[in-house]
Amino acid sequence: MKEEKRQTIDSKYIQQHLANERTYLAWVRTSITIMGVGFLITNLHFSTLSEQLGFGDFLSRILGLAAIALGLSTLLITTISYFRKAKDINNQTFAYSKGLVLFLSISFGLVFLIFGLYYIYAWELI
Repeated sequence: MKEEKRQTIDSKYIQQHLANERTYLAWVRTSITIMGVGFLITNLHFSTLSEQLGFGDFLSRILGLAAIALGLSTLLITTISYFRKAKDINNQTFAYSKGLVLFLSISFGLVFLIFGLYYIYAWELI
């Protein structure tokens, strides 16, 4: 007996859903990388320098916390965005997310600015 398969609304837009999933996974990798870089910088700072550096220690801690916060917020925001986009694709009401891109760009820019300040300070000590 042949079983009849029912077509879902998701299957009508399978390419768009797969592209949405690839984009989501790219953001997940990005958030993991940002958190990893924050841990790396903080760990290298405190394991390679034997003396207290005051401002350098402060920048290193801020950098680690900012990277973790940015990574977690990126993961949370992109997860919400993934499900919202999936619904919008099925409803054919998809609109690109200007706010998300702007927020993440500014956030990443601030973390990279802290990276820069840390390296400028570290190079002055050498």
